[in-house]
Amino acid sequence: MNVQYTIVIADDHPLFRSALFQSIHMAISSANLLEADSQNSLFSLLEKIGDIDLLLLDLKMPGSSGMSGLIQLRQQYPELAIVVISASEENEVVQQVYNHGAFGFIPKSSDMQTLLNALKQILNGEPYFPTTINNNNFHQQQLTTKIAALTPQQYKVLTMLTEGLLNKQIASILNISEATIKAHLTAIFRKLEVKNRTQAVILLQQFDIN
Repeated sequence: MNVQYTIVIADDHPLFRSALFQSIHMAISSANLLEADSQNSLFSLLEKIGDIDLLLLDLKMPGSSGMSGLIQLRQQYPELAIVVISASEENEVVQQVYNHGAFGFIPKSSDMQTLLNALKQILNGEPYFPTTINNNNFHQQQLTTKIAALTPQQYKVLTMLTEGLLNKQIASILNISEATIKAHLTAIFRKLEVKNRTQAVILLQQFDIN
């Protein structure tokens, strides 16, 4: 991987930061790696360095407790890709990390190859979460979060898609223009992270089944 990435490692344990630093350089030799050992030093760093590709965040650092650091970061830097690396590996913790907008979760107990594979997947734009969590519940939580992001009108349009109605028919039933329907569909596809009507219908059917 020869692309230049700027990655921040935020962890208050020097030995773990050092080990992670070396591991990342093994996977991405050209990476620009920065370090922070507390919540305050992390925010100072983020203010100085505007363009960061990835933040590797420990949940337990001076200045933060539990999910508070992640929540604060999500609010102030909504576009920043945050991946939690934590020794707290319970399913509930992983799901909370996802619910609060992290792009991934890597257990600190992961072996070197798992860590490197996870980092490569994340830098390729794909979220990474452990396969050991309850996949059914986790998938259901993902669906719930996406569906909940829809407005009532968008949800109506989505349900009508499942009935096989065309844009013109939906517009007639809701008494709005076809252009508005198309705008709703664009927003629906974006929020559900799908590319077309078929994928949106399948996702809603999965939501109803679970």
